[in-house]
Amino acid sequence: MSAENLGLTESVSIALGGMIGGGIYAVMGVVAGITQYATWAAFVAAGIVALCAGYSYITLDRMTDNRGGSVTFVQCYAGDPDLAGMVGWTLLVGYIGSMAMYAFAFAEFTVSFAVVPATVAGLPARPAISVLAVAGFVALNLAGARTTGTAENVLVALKVFILVAFGVLGVVYAFRFAPGSGGLRFGTGSLVGVGPLVAAAISFVAFQGWQLLFYDQESIADPEATIRKAVYISIPVAAVIYALVGVVTVNLAPQALQQHPHVALKDAARTMLSPYGFATAGGVALALSALFSTGSAINATMFSAAHFAKGMLADDLLPDDIGDADADGIPERTLLVIGGVTALFTAVGSLGAITSFASLAFILVFGAMSLLCLRERDHDAVNPVPPAVGFVGATAFLPLMAYNLYTREPNTFVMVLVVAVAVVSVELLYFKRDLLEETVVPIEEERIDSAVDDATDHLSGAE
Repeated sequence: MSAENLGLTESVSIALGGMIGGGIYAVMGVVAGITQYATWAAFVAAGIVALCAGYSYITLDRMTDNRGGSVTFVQCYAGDPDLAGMVGWTLLVGYIGSMAMYAFAFAEFTVSFAVVPATVAGLPARPAISVLAVAGFVALNLAGARTTGTAENVLVALKVFILVAFGVLGVVYAFRFAPGSGGLRFGTGSLVGVGPLVAAAISFVAFQGWQLLFYDQESIADPEATIRKAVYISIPVAAVIYALVGVVTVNLAPQALQQHPHVALKDAARTMLSPYGFATAGGVALALSALFSTGSAINATMFSAAHFAKGMLADDLLPDDIGDADADGIPERTLLVIGGVTALFTAVGSLGAITSFASLAFILVFGAMSLLCLRERDHDAVNPVPPAVGFVGATAFLPLMAYNLYTREPNTFVMVLVVAVAVVSVELLYFKRDLLEETVVPIEEERIDSAVDDATDHLSGAE
């Protein structure tokens, strides 16, 4: 999202809005299910890797005269337009997975209200609500609606305030009102295992959003300095908020995390406000906040993803059938395609599969950008340590997440694998189509000529 002459405050708001907008509500249950009381450590680890990837983006952007973005970086430093296109497609699919995740969480919190039925005519209402949410925001973007920088400041401030208040009140409850007043558990004994790292890999999708700033630098005042500061502020702030909310939730609502993890924050809010007589109000406020946050995250990501896709259309990295690169604003067909694929993902996918696939996409892209930056370590502008940490972290996250899915959720693993293979296959078919034509067509022509010769020989022999 953009507005003219965005300053540091607006840029931080956009970055935080992209990260905190829906990720915390969607991934908390998945992450806590793996690492329990050490959930905070997972968010800290993911935040460190994201911050190092942020350094790589900032450095590469400065070296390309503020024309940044993953696709631009690959074109400049790898010199391979096809690879750049494949990175762009992977990132675009990651955005679609993120929106599907937000829509899933949006519907879960909607159904958590007593007035909304969980089933309609014997069918679960969640998929229908998710699809309707996506359709609504597609319509909103088609109408040309966009949030200004000032409005984004207000919206993000409200989100951050609610989550920080949630965390502080949860800490107060744990020390003053919890049975035995034993305080909080942090699961330090679990830090020696791989659980927090596995959970960090899955939670990585909650740290995407800051990189959207690099796609709209013309609307940012002094983009080099402003984006650098915004990234270095927003990622640590998001990590601290995630860690605080994670500690509170796993301590106050452990049963909710097991039984219905998608809305566990609501149960934790009810618990912490019960001594004050506001249990119901607290649950409703948290659920409304989640609806607002996930909804705005869908809208913001859809807007940015559509503009990102338009840029790829202009570079001939997407087929013309998807949209018109010369259209004013967002191409309608582009929005409809992105919205349609998002609706399909959120309707038929599970939250675990959607979250895992989106995290996989961002791990791959952020790790690749860290590697590109590390390759330029001889340049005076590059400190090799952050990109090395970003690359090593992403490289470690990938097999850990795959192994966790394979052992704990084999069905989810198969689903993610099928989607990943399908995406890569489509990318190869599109970007390597000329090579395939050069290879396949001569083979087919040779087979046809051979078949004709065989038939001719057979007829000659018959005569």
